[in-house]
Amino acid sequence: MRDWDKEKRAEDPDTDGKELERLARDWDWHVRRSVAMNPAAPLDILEALAGDRVAWVREAVAASPRVGREILGLLSKDCDGFVRAAVANHHKTPPEILESLAEDEAMDFDCSQSKNRYIVMEAAAKNPNAPAEVVRALSEDAEEGVRSAAVSNPNVPIDVLSRRKTDLSWSVRRGVARSPASTADILDHLAADRIQDVRAAVASNPRTPASALAGLSGDRDVEIRAAVASNPSADAETLAILSRDWAWKVRERVAKNPAAPEELVRKLAGDPDQSVGKAARARLEV
Repeated sequence: MRDWDKEKRAEDPDTDGKELERLARDWDWHVRRSVAMNPAAPLDILEALAGDRVAWVREAVAASPRVGREILGLLSKDCDGFVRAAVANHHKTPPEILESLAEDEAMDFDCSQSKNRYIVMEAAAKNPNAPAEVVRALSEDAEEGVRSAAVSNPNVPIDVLSRRKTDLSWSVRRGVARSPASTADILDHLAADRIQDVRAAVASNPRTPASALAGLSGDRDVEIRAAVASNPSADAETLAILSRDWAWKVRERVAKNPAAPEELVRKLAGDPDQSVGKAARARLEV
């Protein structure tokens, strides 16, 4: 039987250090894992738990915001793939360790996609500390999950996004469309994508040029038009067109958009739909 009270004390930042030390030696690995997850756990306790016999405890240590490069370096060579993935995902993991983990082929089965995923490579590809050359290399990987992770990196090179805008995988192209680093030319290209999810990502990206948003304002999908209506980069003309959309959700988004002119919002305040009128009046009261 799990002792939930012990686990609660083990993860409580206000728990005394001496008690945490005792709980870190508990026979139940759930308790030890809770200690490792405690944001106030002392470094000496985390160092001890980094050598725990249970992988889930070591994984929690690898994910702790308090661990330093020494522990991360040790756990980057752990025998368990989930532990190494946690290291690859950590914001303190240095570039040289990420470079090594970028070649790690540990996999796990993703039930939602019914396929194996390269959990360590994907984590390394997304890490902002990953060197540009590592991100470039992973963006060319045969696995779409790895390429998607690479284009989602906040420091992804522009040339990577430019190449991947024509990727065979729509999930990779969607990742490019979501990237805050994508240029107007890239987003303009993806605005004409045949896949709805890609166009929706373009419609939501504040870097999408007004001309592309104008084109998407006529999309057959309501969610895409609603995304355009929420985009602060949409121009007044586009918002005016969307303010007359048949879908109340689209008109409501226009009313909430800070880029919508006051005159337009005043018109929406009298909209026959209650939600639209309420949103517009709330804007006018600010």
